[in-house]
Amino acid sequence: MSKEVTFAAVGDSFITRRLPDTHLEAFTELRDLINQGDFRFTNFEMTTPGKGKMPSAISGGTWANAHPSVINDLKSYGFNCVAWANNHTLDYLYSGLLQTKHYLEKAELVHAGAGSNLAEASTPKYIELPQGRAALIALTTTFHETWMAGEQRRDGNGRPGVNGLRCTNQFYTTPEKLRCLKEIAEQTGINAQRNLDIMEGFLLEDSPEEVVFGGHRFMESDEPGWKRIPDNKDVHRVIDAINEAKRQADYVIVSIHSHEMQGENKQLPAEFVEQISRLFIDEGAHAILGHGPHIVRGIEIYKNRPIFYSLGNFIFQNDTVESLPADFYEKYHLSPDSNVADAMDQRSRNNTIGLGTNPLVWESVIPIWKMRDGRLTELKIYPIELGYKKERYQRGWPSRSQNDAILMNLQSLSKPYQTKIQIENHVGVVEL
Repeated sequence: MSKEVTFAAVGDSFITRRLPDTHLEAFTELRDLINQGDFRFTNFEMTTPGKGKMPSAISGGTWANAHPSVINDLKSYGFNCVAWANNHTLDYLYSGLLQTKHYLEKAELVHAGAGSNLAEASTPKYIELPQGRAALIALTTTFHETWMAGEQRRDGNGRPGVNGLRCTNQFYTTPEKLRCLKEIAEQTGINAQRNLDIMEGFLLEDSPEEVVFGGHRFMESDEPGWKRIPDNKDVHRVIDAINEAKRQADYVIVSIHSHEMQGENKQLPAEFVEQISRLFIDEGAHAILGHGPHIVRGIEIYKNRPIFYSLGNFIFQNDTVESLPADFYEKYHLSPDSNVADAMDQRSRNNTIGLGTNPLVWESVIPIWKMRDGRLTELKIYPIELGYKKERYQRGWPSRSQNDAILMNLQSLSKPYQTKIQIENHVGVVEL
């Protein structure tokens, strides 16, 4: 570990279109930047389900699907590893997941976070670097409960899915309102099915300190509010992977896909994400790569190791999927003969609401950092833009930016973590 290793990472690559030209300056400039890293990462927020794809009844928002060739376009930028545990991994069910896995492996990309069973989804994946070896562990906190990979047993197969980290929402209210909730539940029968399932042994009994109301758990407190409590078993599964990886590699990198936020502010990560990120570094991780909300969040330097709470978007083309299932059209009350353009117009109310109208979605950063002997020696931040206000079929490709406002926003978001970022020639330099 005495040799210095360089890392480059970007956020979500929601790629649905082919690269138009690899000779364009916007492409070559980013390719050369990314290739400064020995370890080169993106989150592959896409499925490549192939022909005959079958959509899930639910999705991560847009049923993410693209031709497998987009994986090679990502490789053209220089990436050598990807996470793919996210809220779109099973948009096309198990067959879509397994086909995506097939094409990632065909492209010889190291991938982590999803697989044929929980052991495969949660295991560290290793990247051989010129100056050492790195391990990638990937997980998601944002996913449908049915997308969790299942454990392999001696008497039964596991289940394809993601390496999920589940949370319980715990709500708090005053004694008076807690009594009201209990009375309303008894009067309306909102918990009738739950009570029957408990009586017949299909659910465990609720804690006597709680009142369950429509599936939500309430406890007594003089300070009303709520918090998310991460599942202890899931947390320790990640810790076990870190403990394995730090004995098998020089560097351990943990990818966390998380949409959860503080209150209604998407720029602030949920408190439990801050807690588990620090815990994973305590256990031996050398960096935390966050992504998910499609906007940038702050940077924390914890024990001389970086936590990127969200790297935003690298490629974002969710408005140009080539097909959508009937469920999407039915949701927006569109006729059976409607097309993708109709669906996107309806969802965005003709581009007046949604992610397309939020300028923060279309600006992001690429961190390049160096580590020696497990400690951060340099961290620079390069701003990028993705074409805000362009037509939806044009926006979504990244290019270098000289807009210092992107870095100033990151300065502000990082300040609560005591992270200081100087801006020098349109590049952010983190003080260490």
